[in-house]
Amino acid sequence: MENRARYILIGGFTLAFIIGVFGFVYWLKNTSGLGQVTYHVRLEQPVAGLTVGSSVLFNGIRVGAITELRLDRQDPKRLTVSISVNPATPIRSDTQVDVTYQGLTGAPAISLKGGTASAGPLPAQNGQPPLLVAGAGVGQNFTESARATLHNIDDLITDNAKPLHTAITGISTFADMLGRNSKRIEGMISGLEKLTGGGAEKPAAVFDLAAATDFPMINKTINAQMVVPDPVTILVFDTQKILIRTYAGTYSTVDGGRWADNLPKLMQARIVQSFENAHQLSTVSRPIDLLEAPYRLELGIRNFEISPGPTPTAVVEFSARLLDDKGKVLGARIFNDSSQAKSTQAADAVAALNAAFAKAAHELVVWTVGLL
Repeated sequence: MENRARYILIGGFTLAFIIGVFGFVYWLKNTSGLGQVTYHVRLEQPVAGLTVGSSVLFNGIRVGAITELRLDRQDPKRLTVSISVNPATPIRSDTQVDVTYQGLTGAPAISLKGGTASAGPLPAQNGQPPLLVAGAGVGQNFTESARATLHNIDDLITDNAKPLHTAITGISTFADMLGRNSKRIEGMISGLEKLTGGGAEKPAAVFDLAAATDFPMINKTINAQMVVPDPVTILVFDTQKILIRTYAGTYSTVDGGRWADNLPKLMQARIVQSFENAHQLSTVSRPIDLLEAPYRLELGIRNFEISPGPTPTAVVEFSARLLDDKGKVLGARIFNDSSQAKSTQAADAVAALNAAFAKAAHELVVWTVGLL
């Protein structure tokens, strides 16, 4: 009997020890043992996949686990989650609650986001752990968000089916009208481009100015040096455009043509060339640094245009003044010549302007040589 009692005592002690060990393990796993702090988290809508043991993250770092999930009998949509977290976790009254999905498997976890340093700790309520309340929309994963968005789009299309049908019908009718009138619309666009100066334009032909030639041969050259500065003129003539004067006194340009250089520069070069063609002065050039010539021929452009009329006419008019190296004016004169143009097309206009300029330049050379 004594042996039997002894075995019963030992067996009972062993069983009690095993039960104690299992209870201790259960307490470590499902309660806030070993200094852990318990909080309640209230979720106002369903969350798929949360289980006991799911992670609790604070600013992305695992600080605890879920210890209990409890449904609210008074509100079927509400879920209360008990979490056990490290006591060093700085959970405050303004800490935000969310549900995040981790890794490739998408395992859900409670995600806490830290608040401000000035916020106070969460107080316990009626002996219950402190309560954290999640905001609206928490726990909705990407699939659910996409499904809700598509559902809203479907509702929008359904509610506006008639206006959308009317708009699509109008667009189809307008596209059909454009197709039937495409050539007419192209003509209108082309006209607008011409009116505004846009559209693809052919490159303008470049024309030169002709110098005077056919001077009489002489036996002796005058030993005189002369320079021809840039002709002065108003802004309208300081251009590469070939100008047409309208009946209203304004200027337009010849289509498809332009001078090889700005008119004053081009005229200066051809006046110098005209003197060279005459071979009556020893040296004629543009002003050169460190070179002082005893004579200076100053020019001013007054007109260089195609004038309107029953027959278009090229008009070239410029002033000339010959000075010596002391600034004394030896002579001054205005040269004016004209020539009829076949049309106002670029080639015809340039031919007439060249003829008028060549006559005026010839007279200029003869007059200047006579003064010298």
